Amino acid sequence: MAKAKTIFVCSECGNESAKWLGKCPACNNWNTFYEQKIETKTTKYSKSNKERVEPKKLSSYQSEETIRTSTGFEELDRVLGGGLVKGSLILLRW
Repeated sequence: MAKAKTIFVCSECGNESAKWLGKCPACNNWNTFYEQKIETKTTKYSKSNKERVEPKKLSSYQSEETIRTSTGFEELDRVLGGGLVKGSLILLRW
């Protein structure tokens, strides 16, 4: 369902405001604002658009061996499970 939103627009310069103003701050003309309704679409998730996903036990997944590149820091390699994996992103804070 669409939701109506109200904005106020200056008829002289087109400046937009969330509330009515007596004097336009852009062009300094008095009483030039008029109310305009804007419809914004709100989307709700429907069950028909979602695929049905069944939960699986963690033990049902099989791990794959990946090629890891050593960082040169023994402790960091240990934390990363043996080094860096190509295509992965690691954020470090010093």
